Amino acid sequence: MKELVVLTGSGISAESGLKTFREAGGLWEGYDVMKVATPEAWAKNPELVLQFYNERRKQALDAQPNQAHVTLAELENYFRVTIVTQNVDNLHEKAGSSNIIHLHGELFKARSCADEELVYDIDGWELNIGDVCEKGSQLRPHIVWFGEMVPMMEVALKATLKAEIFLVVGTSLVVYPAAGLVDYVPSQVPKFIVDPKMPDVPPRHNQYLIEEKAGTGMIKVKKILLEKYA
Repeated sequence: MKELVVLTGSGISAESGLKTFREAGGLWEGYDVMKVATPEAWAKNPELVLQFYNERRKQALDAQPNQAHVTLAELENYFRVTIVTQNVDNLHEKAGSSNIIHLHGELFKARSCADEELVYDIDGWELNIGDVCEKGSQLRPHIVWFGEMVPMMEVALKATLKAEIFLVVGTSLVVYPAAGLVDYVPSQVPKFIVDPKMPDVPPRHNQYLIEEKAGTGMIKVKKILLEKYA
């Protein structure tokens, strides 16, 4: 089996009804992201931050995987698939994918403010003031906020360097450092980019552009992959 590495972004989740802040001019459901998704916001108003993520979690709880998620899960029958996602939802897991690197954290997990190694699953959608870790410290969303380091970046880079096929689905390729992964894909490796609004990408050897939504685009990509590489 060949190593297939997939970078996914908000475009794939959008087809399951989860909105992206970029579509709303820097707003997420009416919230200014700088007031709910930064360490400074947490220090200033943790109640508002928790409220924001509770609402996102409640919405994501009901969201279902779409055709793109399902197709990526099906590809595990033919390739060793690693999904590197910029999304914090759990739609890849719901669809059945088994090897997922969450670059920007996970919406359904919380972590200790005192010890970042203490990470807990959130049962349901609520995380509130007074919810504490085993050391008695307040729990915060297990999310990489604007201005924070991306701890899983090194893991994602190692996977990218081993790729024998590289696939980009539903990302504008403007959010760094994630967007920079494409530049580390070995030049001889075939690269597929699926997006209805094709990112402004430089021409690369073995690069295929599929200007489609994630769901329909992935059906086409799966057909090509099985014909050429499985």
